[in-house]
Amino acid sequence: MNELVFSGLDGVLILSAYAVIMLLIGYFSGRGDKTLHDSMSNYYLAGKNLGFIALFFTLYATQYSGNTIIGYAPTAYRTGFAWLQSITFMTIIIGVYLLFAPRLYVVSKRLNFITPADWITYRFKSKAVTILAVLLMLWGLGNYLLEQLVAIGQAASSLTGGTIPYQVAVIAFVLVMLIYEWLGGMKAVAFTDVMQGLVLMVGIVLFLVGAVYLVGGNFAGATQFIAETEPAKLGVPDMMTSVNWLSMILLVGCGAAIYPHAVQRIFAAESERTLKRSFSRMAWMPPITTGLVFIIGILGIALIPNLNEAGSEQLVGLMANEIAGINGFFYWVMIIFFGAIVAAIVSTADSVLLSFSSIVSNDIYSRFINPNAPERKKVLVGKVTGVLAVGILLWIAWYPPATLYEIFVLKFELLVQVFPAFVLGLYWKRMSASPVFWGMLVGAVIAGVLTWTGHKTVFGVHGGVIGLAANFLIAVVGSYLVPVTVTEEEAEDLKKIDLA
Repeated sequence: MNELVFSGLDGVLILSAYAVIMLLIGYFSGRGDKTLHDSMSNYYLAGKNLGFIALFFTLYATQYSGNTIIGYAPTAYRTGFAWLQSITFMTIIIGVYLLFAPRLYVVSKRLNFITPADWITYRFKSKAVTILAVLLMLWGLGNYLLEQLVAIGQAASSLTGGTIPYQVAVIAFVLVMLIYEWLGGMKAVAFTDVMQGLVLMVGIVLFLVGAVYLVGGNFAGATQFIAETEPAKLGVPDMMTSVNWLSMILLVGCGAAIYPHAVQRIFAAESERTLKRSFSRMAWMPPITTGLVFIIGILGIALIPNLNEAGSEQLVGLMANEIAGINGFFYWVMIIFFGAIVAAIVSTADSVLLSFSSIVSNDIYSRFINPNAPERKKVLVGKVTGVLAVGILLWIAWYPPATLYEIFVLKFELLVQVFPAFVLGLYWKRMSASPVFWGMLVGAVIAGVLTWTGHKTVFGVHGGVIGLAANFLIAVVGSYLVPVTVTEEEAEDLKKIDLA
């Protein structure tokens, strides 16, 4: 690997600047707010008062993590034009959000929900369903946070040519994240999302401009090179690939829409109008973000051919090196851009960690261990648990067990099993706790067994999708077969959420 053009002090300085800015945001977000650490609603949901700009960018940071840049471009490089599916499943996520988010927002505002499990608990009134849903959500969050920790290390290491080693980068930015999140909670998270989102959007466009310049301004020439050297990456996908494509759309579309940290952003909106405006703008982001990253990966095939799988994971850094060599303008753009990539990864990680902490605090400690604890203590328990969880994941991330894409897929296999209970429960009053529990459990077991035995797909279908199909079947058929017995209290609850 050639030494990167900006692998020295300039890169270290820009990363340090981002770290300082994030710490200042955390400090000023918590400064003067005496109730921030005394209220779970204030700390975890910013007082349910996020305006349009903050809500849009924090939703953007939730959907587009460091994996979007560091992981998706290499996947396009290895897969070819079949990776157009990334635009499709990112678009489907928005469609699924719109299916349930406005309705759930109204219910959450009326009933003061803090976490997604509050809805599950209220709807089904079953400890078994709540505990299983919480475990599945924590699994998804843990995997997602691991993904971000790996991405932080890879981004800083590859984009500085090893000047900042992988392990040093992970530790340094995790400490930054823990400090500003501890100080400012959701407010700090949302405001850092605004900063990194703006820089990332501009950076992706300029990165693409530089890549197009390097291929002579001729995208057709790049595809001609691919046709001559790796024609399979241009060909029409075979049946197995097409089935896998559809499976991926279902897996990600249903799984990502019920990310706990995404659902909590629904709860944090200041109004239903603000929520709908934010999602209407988010609908434009798949082609603008994922689409451009896909093109970058395709151009990478022509710019830096013949990389193996391990080498392709460094693609963004290698391309940034080439672009930085064009002139002084692109040199500084690339430095600022890779700093934004790291900041974006950290911003996604802080969202996941905050949600993880809130679930432990609200749905485990407060619900089952110490319901009468003051809110300040509940918040503190969540913070401390989050730090411990990060410590465990740091140990795993020290030597990452898989490529980013493999980690990305893994987290959805179990998380997606919460989808039927979460979304169908909003619209179907007959749905009952016992079939929902067994559907989630059977779906999770099927997905887990297939994943851990190495059968990630069966005839192109992901194990999580097979589990989801069994989950739906058991939950729906079981709810029809189980006699519906609704108490007066439950009937009143159903009326409150307009299900009766």
